[in-house]
Amino acid sequence: MKILLTGATGYIGQRLLPLLATAGHEVVCLVRDPRRFVLADALPAALHARVQVASGDLLRPATLATLPTDLDAAYYLVHSMSGHSEDFFNLEQQSAANFVAYLNTTSARQVIYLSGIANDEGLSVHLRSRRAVETVLGKASPAQLTVLRASIIIGSGSASFEIIRDLVEKLPVMITPRWLKSRCQPIGIRDIMFYLMSVLDNPACFGKGFDVGGPDILTYREMLLGLAAERGYKRWIYTVPVLTPRLSSWWLYLVTSTTFSLAQSLVESLRNDTVCDPAKSISAVIPHECMSYRAALALAFQRIEQNEVVSSWSDALSSGTMRKNYMDAIQIPKNGMFFDRQVLPFTRPVSEVLDNIWSIGGERGWYKTDWLWRLRGLMDKAVGGVGLRRGRRSPNQLRPGDPLDFWRVLVADRDGRRLLLYAEMKLPGEAWLQFRILDQPNGGHAVEQLAAFRPLGLAGRLYWYLMLPFHGVIFKGMLENLVHFGE
Repeated sequence: MKILLTGATGYIGQRLLPLLATAGHEVVCLVRDPRRFVLADALPAALHARVQVASGDLLRPATLATLPTDLDAAYYLVHSMSGHSEDFFNLEQQSAANFVAYLNTTSARQVIYLSGIANDEGLSVHLRSRRAVETVLGKASPAQLTVLRASIIIGSGSASFEIIRDLVEKLPVMITPRWLKSRCQPIGIRDIMFYLMSVLDNPACFGKGFDVGGPDILTYREMLLGLAAERGYKRWIYTVPVLTPRLSSWWLYLVTSTTFSLAQSLVESLRNDTVCDPAKSISAVIPHECMSYRAALALAFQRIEQNEVVSSWSDALSSGTMRKNYMDAIQIPKNGMFFDRQVLPFTRPVSEVLDNIWSIGGERGWYKTDWLWRLRGLMDKAVGGVGLRRGRRSPNQLRPGDPLDFWRVLVADRDGRRLLLYAEMKLPGEAWLQFRILDQPNGGHAVEQLAAFRPLGLAGRLYWYLMLPFHGVIFKGMLENLVHFGE
């Protein structure tokens, strides 16, 4: 089958793509910026011939005109948790309407949408948006809609899992809002993948919607205590009625790695029960025993410990503050810039220095005065930035688009011996941090570390000069420690 996959760079899409290609399907990945999608990082080389990358923006219908029309099916995995306004609600519907207009020019006979369980009263804007998108996608013809509605998805790198993990690992005692009494029906990422594959080209699923969930119906409080038990922690949780939605959002934002906009959206949505309706169950059509919440947690931690996290919620651009066309910054400008350039020759094997460069940030840290980096992260959090808590997807692997603390990876070219990072922190300007290994005239090698800043007005220039004393402390020692780490 020839399948269009939207959301190919998202948390679900990155996991679904290799399953579709391995099953022998021809997959067209729709992405806004092909520079962000590196096929070599997404799939084994043996599967590359089955994947085509197509550029298009669902909010710009003209960009969809060149997409293929000889499709058999399509996955609609487009949804953002970064918005919480009526504008967001309208944009979600517009995106779906543009997709339907394109899909109606194709030969696709099925469109599959991963939605959210929306059986409660007084739905949040996000759950209302997902229900509205279902209505729009149902207008596709001749493609018939199949909807899978899920509650909390538990898997390594999922937003829900990482937030629950952050809360449990960092807070022995929690003073929590009332929404911790809301109920949900969590489902493991492995089971979501099973259903997404099983409904494909399944006539029994055409024109139908299903609720999917694991065997456990839990309050969010029970989920927190369940993760604590899985990790062997003792935790105490006290619920109080005085935390308003805004205070709850700030609480979640300051304690976890989430952004403030995502925290707002989550708090609003968590007020609803998201429990499967037995009348909408998929079990009669596709019998399957889903793993329990504790089993899904154990598998997620196993993947983390084995360094096998395929995708993360923070891969999405909505996990930061950067513009969507951030790959335009892949070349560091030359004019109107401030630079701090450090070069250090070395004699150890190049591969060992590259290993240190590729392991920077996250648990490894920044090789010099990590407390200053943490302080900068706290300052960023205080003004609504992402801070340092996003960490990194893998302790020693990087690919374009990866989050790296409060940076985003633009270039991760190990063969070309170059790593380029672009700042997602709150700044009065734009910032880059680049590492390159250079060949020396005498036949040796040196590491070049280049910090670049393009100021925005007077505030940007003042910021650079205020930071200069810290640069003197950090950057030189940082490079020396990076080169010699592990010797």
